[in-house]
Amino acid sequence: MSDKIPGAEKKLVAGLLAIFVSPLALHKFYLGYTKVGIIQIIIVFCTCGLGAFISIIEGVIYLSKSDEDFVNTYIKNKKGWF
Repeated sequence: MSDKIPGAEKKLVAGLLAIFVSPLALHKFYLGYTKVGIIQIIIVFCTCGLGAFISIIEGVIYLSKSDEDFVNTYIKNKKGWF
């Protein structure tokens, strides 16, 4: 019997993508949020890169949540922002 929560394996990858390649919004595409990812890229472009801080904040939020909270919020309920 495994205690792993399905979808929890995406938390680390999504968090690291959000922090280290924040201007590209790859974490959004990785989680399946294509429309939100495109919007975030446009925000980064229109703010001359300052919008990338949104991704960094999201990466910290992803990594600080428990596996169960991450899966419920971003995998099951598909919350696109924060």
